[in-house]
Parts: sequence; structure tokens; C-alpha cells
Amino acid sequence: MPPSTMRASLRACLTLLLLCLFASGVANAEALTPLRGSALPALPAAGTMHGFATVDGRLLAVVDDRAWVLDEGQGNWHAVAWSAGVAPRSLSTVFGDASRGYVLLVDDASAATSVARLSLDASGVALTSLPPFPRPVAGARAASTDTAVYVAGIENGAATLLRIDTAAAQPVWVTQADLPPGGAPSTLVVQGTGIFVTVGNAVWRWVPEGGWSQRGVAPAAILPGMARPMGQANVAYLVGDATSARAMTFQVVTRAWAVLPGVQFDRVTSAALWKDGFVWSSDDGTKTAVSSAQVQSSKLLLRWLDWLVIVVYLGGMIGIGLYFYLREKRNSTANFFVGGRSIPFWAAGVSLYAANTSSISFIAIPAKAFESNWQYMTNNLIAVFGLMFVAVWIVPLLRRLDLMSVFSYLETRFHPAIRMIASALAILTQLGSRMSVILFLPALAIATITGISTTLSVILMGGFTIIYTAMGGMKAVIWTDVVQVIVKMGGAIFAIGFIIWHLHGGFGEFLGTAMADRKMHLLDFSFDLTKATVWGFLFLVLFDVVLTFPKDQVLMQRTLSTPSAKEAGRSIWAFAAIMIPGGLVFYMIGTALFVFYKAHPERMNPMLPIDATFPLFIAAELPMGVTGLIVAGIFAAAMATLSGIMNSVATLVSVDFYDRLVKHRTPKQSVIFAEVSTVVVGLIGIGLALLLSRFDVHSLFDVSIELAGLLGGGFAGAYTLGMFTRRANSPGVAIGIASSTGLTFVAWVFKLVHPYFYLAISICLCIVIGYIASLFFPAPTRSLRGLTIHRDRDGE
Repeated sequence: MPPSTMRASLRACLTLLLLCLFASGVANAEALTPLRGSALPALPAAGTMHGFATVDGRLLAVVDDRAWVLDEGQGNWHAVAWSAGVAPRSLSTVFGDASRGYVLLVDDASAATSVARLSLDASGVALTSLPPFPRPVAGARAASTDTAVYVAGIENGAATLLRIDTAAAQPVWVTQADLPPGGAPSTLVVQGTGIFVTVGNAVWRWVPEGGWSQRGVAPAAILPGMARPMGQANVAYLVGDATSARAMTFQVVTRAWAVLPGVQFDRVTSAALWKDGFVWSSDDGTKTAVSSAQVQSSKLLLRWLDWLVIVVYLGGMIGIGLYFYLREKRNSTANFFVGGRSIPFWAAGVSLYAANTSSISFIAIPAKAFESNWQYMTNNLIAVFGLMFVAVWIVPLLRRLDLMSVFSYLETRFHPAIRMIASALAILTQLGSRMSVILFLPALAIATITGISTTLSVILMGGFTIIYTAMGGMKAVIWTDVVQVIVKMGGAIFAIGFIIWHLHGGFGEFLGTAMADRKMHLLDFSFDLTKATVWGFLFLVLFDVVLTFPKDQVLMQRTLSTPSAKEAGRSIWAFAAIMIPGGLVFYMIGTALFVFYKAHPERMNPMLPIDATFPLFIAAELPMGVTGLIVAGIFAAAMATLSGIMNSVATLVSVDFYDRLVKHRTPKQSVIFAEVSTVVVGLIGIGLALLLSRFDVHSLFDVSIELAGLLGGGFAGAYTLGMFTRRANSPGVAIGIASSTGLTFVAWVFKLVHPYFYLAISICLCIVIGYIASLFFPAPTRSLRGLTIHRDRDGE
């Protein structure tokens, strides 16, 4: 790509960004998610309203000693009998979460004594009692999750929080903590890992590692019992008085309050969560009126200029692929898979960064920094030192062997069977877990906010990546990566500048707010294994960067495309040099989002997950055209990783299998097979991503991490044994791989450790068992010159 053309493109993009920054207006101060109210049928009887709960998918209401269920058409309430024949005399407050309902049971002094689970069966409403409290609880408030019930109140004169594990074989109430001072709480809510109570107008949060802390003060009186969790990071309260109240959200990350406009809550006697909002009752003396208020979350459609920017970007990617297709002779697989080994080290380094920073990171890192701080950036800092080791010892060794498949090393050092099995497992891992997830998760995030459907996003990203990767090979992959890094980093830097420019206090407000809330806290030297500490990241980098880098075909193939071993090492140095400023940009976005939404809490959508924070800001706040540019940046982040996976998997299929199994092939046939393999790999990835949309995304994502640890750790250990020892031999390494894989599967079956430890465990087991087993067999007799880091000797 001519340097003058690239410089002209950069100047044009920079000019456009600056014009948008200065010309755009301040973010709209209107609420992004108003409430829409609707009247439900009135309950046929008036009386003491115990509350509402969602029970087995139906809305249940309890008035006096009678229970009512709303029909599916929401047209009528139907009376339902109690399975026991009569209502319990001790009924008090009904509560629950989105799918389960409970009721507090009280004694004659109106102190709570126990909790019962509500369910619907053929005979009516059934109560399943939980064990009684150790002592009666006065002024009790209750909340539930899918695995536990919490009760807060005054127990024997002390303000106490109780918890019971409802999934336990023998559930028992335990004292979770003493409550903050000020008397009995008025509300109790469980949100994420925190428990929120209000005492007076003060909001307090309890977390296991830190205990109680005051998080904020409501702008008006909070109605007793009128609170519910929303999304992943909000609690909604009714504030006001008994005659008139309004709904407000408390954002638990920014600790900011925002009004949910659109509905006034008058004469509320009971309220509960229902669907995406509230259901509440009011009593006029003759009947119990019931109403609903739901949060309205509209799609923020892309506009014509946004689509134009996206089309220009995608067209540019096709143009780069076409350029190399027409320019290159395509007379060998070496040109297609490793770019004729002519890629400059700096371009390979930029491409390494692009491949290592997928669209998941583009979305998830800002969300993590928004929610917490910069502690996870410690991984970037320590990874730089790990990459230095890789640049000096590992990459030059493999580059000197003129490989195309990194698994060729395992054949040269050990045995062809080890190479074939390792390559096959790598292909399955990339296709089955990594490629489909990288395609689907960003598409899901974009679809949550914009008018682009998940299916269309997957097809756009996957289809265009297939075209330019199949046409241009590794040269197209690397040079499109360079453009894609510019696009996504340019969009990210603009987002930071846009936020700071539109803060009333500018950079001073940004820095002051961020420092006051410790949002830039970076290093944690504690030895708490439950936190993101320096020591944990040292462990992670050792196993996830240093020891696994040799077997990562996607990354190694870029270094193998450089002209020499020296240039290959320099590409890793370039990668390391980009990692810290690149990480800083994405963590800075998260901090900027925190400051922005603390100043403009009404612009948040309380129903969205935290990972949707940056996509929400892109769609709702940025000017037309820039939104398209940053959506293109998300596409770029995904496509950079996808193109590398497609080319790398096609390399493994061609070099490790086709070239070995098909005899008398011509170079042209090998190139055609490589191009067809790229297309087939891409289509399989698209198909699996679309299939993924029909399942639980989070569980499958966890499974993909487990598979990487279960199947890949043993072979990473084989590289370590081969490169760093002379004594390791084929039988010993084979035993090490088989044993480590088997023992890691045992840990998986019996759930002995967290899945994130599988990779490290498998690598360690392979190294230890493989080396010990090698001692029982003769030492290698072939020359090991160039195959280990010990370059002064041939072998033993």
C-alpha cells in the first residue's frame, strides 16, 4: 500500500473526526428510557394488600386471605384456592424475583418468623415452608435470587441481615451481617454481588469482601418496600409520599440518581417487579386498582451517513483484498499463507495487536473499566515483559525453521503423529469455540442497541472477511489489519475526546471525578487470590502468553511472514510497544463513560447489561457519521481476528493434511485448495455463529474457555519441553500430553478448580510428567541444532 495514499486517508479521517467533535452539540439531556403506564384489571376485592409476585410465569396477587392470578391475556383476575384448603393465618409481605415468589409469615406480634415458597399446582396456591428464623424478626424486609433468600430487620434488638441457601440439601438461616446503624431498613434489594438496603434516605451496600458502605442518599423519601433491581447495575425506587410518588433509578456503579419519567404513582399500597418495570396497587376503599409501568427501550437506528461510512469501510476491505489478488502471482502456498515472507516487521506487529484485540475486547474492556478501575490493565503491563521473552527466545527459533504451520515443529522435534493430533485439535478449537464466539458476541451487542440484526451483523462481518481473505491471502490479512487498527483506535480516541469536550468542567472534571472515585487505580500487590492482583497476572502471563505463544497459529503465522528471524523478533517488540498505549485507550474509554454517565444518568438504559454501555453511548450520543465509524471499528476489531483465524485454519488444513495426504499435486492445485479452504472455514464459522444465537451465549462462551484449557494445554507443554530441554523425547512427551489431558478432564468432571485454571494445570502436568517419563526412554539421538534454545550444542 503506497505510503502517500495511507497518509492522505489518515488526514481525511482526522479532519472528519475534528469537525464532528467541534460541530456536534451537547448530549441530549432527555431521559433515554421513559416509563409507559397501563391499567390492569382491578382486583375484585379491597382489603389488606400483601403484595405481588411472579409465580410459575403468572402474576399472583394476595389480598387479605385470598389469592388471585392474572390470566395470560391480562384481561381478568381469577381467584385461586389455597392447596391446604385455607389461607395461613400468618400471611404478611409477598415478595420475589422475576420467576419465583415467596411470602413472609409472622407471629401474633407481627414479627416475621419464617418464609414460604409460593407455587401453583392443580389444586391452587401451594406453600412450601423454609426453616424458621433463629429468632423473630421485627420490621422485616425480604428479597430473593435464584439460589437464596435474604431477610433484614430487627432480631433480638439488633439490626441483622439473614440469608438462606434455597438450593442446599438442608437449608439453614445464617447471619450474613449486622445492618448499618439507623434502625430497621425500609427496602432490601439484591443486585449483582451486592446487597442494598435503605435506612432513612441513605442507600447502603454490603459486599462480602468489604462489608457495608454508604453509596448515596435519595433526593426524596423512599417508600417502604418499594424497590426492585433493574438490569445488571441499577436499583429502581419509588420516592415521594403515600399520596404521590415517582420512580427513580440508582445507578450502582456511578452512584447517580435519575428519574424514570412518564408515570406518576398515586396512593400506592404495594409494588413489585414485573417484566421490565413495576406492577403496583392503589386502594380507593371499594376496590384495589392495579397498574403497570414498563421501561421503554427503543432501538437507536443508524442513519444514512452511518450506513455510508460502514459501506465505505467494508468496500475498502474488499478493495485491499482485490489489490493483492490482482497484484500477486499466487504461484505457491508460501505467498498465500505467509505473504512470501516479505511483510515488514512493523506491519506484522500491528497485525499481531489487531488479532489479539478482538471486538469482544473492544466492548468488554471499556465495560470493565466503567464498572471497576484499571486493575486489569496490569495484564498489559506484565504481558509486555512476557512478550520480550517471546521475542528473544521463542519466535526467532521457530522463524529460522521456515515453517508455515507451527505444528511442523512438533514433527521435527518429536513425531508426526503428535503434529497431526495437535493440528486437528487446534482446528476444532478455532472453529468450534473461538471463531463463532468472536462473530456472534459483538453482533449481539450491536443488535441490542442499533437496528442491525444479529444475523445481518454476522453475515456482514463473516462474508466480507471471507472475500478479502480468500482473495488476498496473508498480505490482505495483515494490511487490512493495519487499516482496521487505525479505524478502531481513531474511533475510540474520538469517543474519549467527545466525552471530555462535552463535560461542563472539561478535562478537569474528567480527571477530578475519575481520581475521586479511584477509577484509575492500577496496581494491587495484595495476595488475595480472589482479586485481580499483580501476582495473579504474573501467573496468567506465564501460562497464557509465554508458554502458549508457540502453538498459537493465528499469532505465529504473522511472525512467520517476516523476512528473517531478526525481523520476526522485532515484530513482537512492535506488538509489545503498541499493547500499553492501546490498552490505555480502551481503559480510558471506560473511565470516560463513568464520568459521562455520572453527569448524565438519565442517558443510561437501566435494563441493559454493563457490557452494552459503550455500544449504548455510540448509538445514543455520538453524531451521525461518527456512530457509523465506531460501529465500523467494532466490525474492524472482529474482522481482524476473524481473517487471521480463517487464514490460519486454512493453513493447517492445507499444510498439515492436504500436502501430506495428497500426492502429485501441483503448486496451482495447492493454492486453489488454500483459497477454497478459506471460504469453507469462513462459512462454517458463520453457520456456527448463527447456531450459537439459538443457545445460551454465556454458557457456551464459558464452554469455549474450558475447551481451550482441556485440549490445548498439553500441546503447549510439549513446545516447552521441546524448546527448553534436550532430554525430552517422543515417548515421554506423548505420555505427558495424554496424562495431562486425562487428569485435566478429571478436574473438569469433578469440578475441582475453576475452569480458568485448566490451561495452567494442563501445561504444568505435561511438563512435569513428560520430562519424568522421558527419563525412562533413551535420549534423542538426532541433531537438535536449531530446535532448542541451547544453540551451542547439538544434543545429547
